Amino acid sequence: MYQGLTSILSEDQLTINASVREQHSHDESYHTPHLPDVVVFPQSKEEVAKILQYASTHKLPVVPFAVGSSLEGHAIPIRGGISLDMMRMNRILEIRPDDFLVHVEPGVTREELNEALKKYGLFFPVDPGANASIGGMVATNASGTTTVKYGAMKEQVRKLEVVLANGEIIDTGSLAIKSSSGYHLTELFIGSEGTLGVITGIWLRVYGIPESMVAARATFPTIEQCVATTTAIMGAGIPVARMELVDPAAMRGVNFYKKTSYPEVPTVFFEFHGSKESLEQDMERVKEIANDEGCSTFDVEKSEEERRRLWDARHVAATAFLSQYPGKKQIVTDVCLPLSELPGAVKKAHEWLEELDLPGGIVGHVGDGNFHTILAIDPDNQEDMQKAEDFNEKLVGDALKRGGTCTGEHGVGLGKMKYQAEEHGSALLIMRAIKTLLDPYDIMNPGKLIDQ
Repeated sequence: MYQGLTSILSEDQLTINASVREQHSHDESYHTPHLPDVVVFPQSKEEVAKILQYASTHKLPVVPFAVGSSLEGHAIPIRGGISLDMMRMNRILEIRPDDFLVHVEPGVTREELNEALKKYGLFFPVDPGANASIGGMVATNASGTTTVKYGAMKEQVRKLEVVLANGEIIDTGSLAIKSSSGYHLTELFIGSEGTLGVITGIWLRVYGIPESMVAARATFPTIEQCVATTTAIMGAGIPVARMELVDPAAMRGVNFYKKTSYPEVPTVFFEFHGSKESLEQDMERVKEIANDEGCSTFDVEKSEEERRRLWDARHVAATAFLSQYPGKKQIVTDVCLPLSELPGAVKKAHEWLEELDLPGGIVGHVGDGNFHTILAIDPDNQEDMQKAEDFNEKLVGDALKRGGTCTGEHGVGLGKMKYQAEEHGSALLIMRAIKTLLDPYDIMNPGKLIDQ
């Protein structure tokens, strides 16, 4: 069945090696691994097109794969088939400093891109925590700690090059800053998780490196005061670059893992970008608001070393929390809500953790209403899994009732499919119709995002 691929690819671009297939059978999630039948490594859009033409003819599943850092099973080939590893398509094709644009292939990672942009005085702001591939970040509409200022991936993508299921190559837009021409196909493919086509080229918006960056850490007696402070800061229009909640359980994990001595209390991490003069004013205003809400301590980290240490603590929060529970795996929830609903939702999450006796820590991009609960579970223990399932059901149900979503940034993959009908209603039928139109044989990452 797969021998025909040898006429498309060279010998080192195709393998049925057991260990390589195992590497492509899972991501960072708790979902059950599944081996692909074959792993291929295309090096150009033309090769991707030929692979998809072959797969379409033979009705073979195709599952794009990159770094494998996704958290909802997006890259698991649950129906076998072809694992399409995009990491050899890793060229930065063009940097246009005067237009604040960069053209990349999907296998370029976030850190590689920022290293290349540095000499132009530019940077790419989206920071999901992992050194993810740009293609994967587009496919899941990733965001992260800087979303409050810069937005998610959908705000950064100017246009895409996509290979459709039949092998046709299309461009989804122009390089203009704005356009009122036609349907917005670019946004259709952002967050489509490889179910509509394979992204082979990406034009991204980039930014000038700020003159100054300052970080701060504020502690509070309660989680509710943390969230109320962040909501008040947003209401005051203060341009915060990062604003992250870390609860006591997550802080305890950080101290355990990093050998630090941060107070294990409700904490908000801040970062500000801008001129030195504006940053001083912004910091003072934030400090005043925090004090009004009952802030216990407010510490400013001005040096680059201190700032990096602070954000390293936030970035390792999930790994750090899990390190306290050897042998267990993580489930990371991902609801997002209107800002006014955030305090109540976080409070309920803590109540349900206690009610279900689940080990969990909460972190969140509270400036954009997105928070995560990190759960430590044994996937082979049915009671553990049922508790985690019950918790997530409660969390998502509460978020949807409050006008929120089941996923703010991790994507749907396998884990959130069950909530799509409740969240989208009859609009889900439109999504299925689009999927059928673009992928009539359901070969593109089948069994993900929406249930055909």
